[in-house]
Amino acid sequence: MNRDLHAFRQTYAKGELLIENVSDHPMAQFTTWFKEIEEDGGVKEPNAMTLATLGEDGFPKSRIVLLKEYDQKGFVFYTNYESEKGMSIANYPQVGISFFWPSMERQVIIKGTVSKVAAERSDRYFNARPKDSQLGALVSDQSRVIKGREVLEEKMSALKAKYDSEVIKRPSHWGGYLVKPVSVEFWQGRPSRLHDRIRYRLEDSSWIKERLAP
Repeated sequence: MNRDLHAFRQTYAKGELLIENVSDHPMAQFTTWFKEIEEDGGVKEPNAMTLATLGEDGFPKSRIVLLKEYDQKGFVFYTNYESEKGMSIANYPQVGISFFWPSMERQVIIKGTVSKVAAERSDRYFNARPKDSQLGALVSDQSRVIKGREVLEEKMSALKAKYDSEVIKRPSHWGGYLVKPVSVEFWQGRPSRLHDRIRYRLEDSSWIKERLAP
């Protein structure tokens, strides 16, 4: 089957991005953009980001995860350390993450190195999650083949009964990762495909700002 998608075209004209107007540090610029997309309200989950890792099979793989924290050091998300992505990160700690906010015609594209956050930080986040989400971390042997959905539902029912009146402790195989950026690109759509691209590149502990051709 061959389907022609040439008619899918969008004109980008909602903003501009000038190098003289951006912050000196990429995380400060990210904070500005994230607040603007929150206020815009056009994206249901502005913290949804694409995480790309390199698998043991030699293939890259991308999936959507949720950004849960960010600060001057980088971007934090939480997952199962024994999942496919966890195994990929353990072997190849260089990852890519990206955000796409179509309502403001913006992307942020990040390259960085990833490491586990401190156990205390993972504990704090886990303890703040709804109980069903805590149980979900116990139920799922993430990325493993299972016979059917009933396997998950039966295990969830059993764990709900077990922890009906008990505090659930964070399992050791579940926690947070911090992505420390080495490159952060801010992309603003512009007319005629002459998009604005400003990249921050880490060099000798300093951030270098550069404009890239679209």
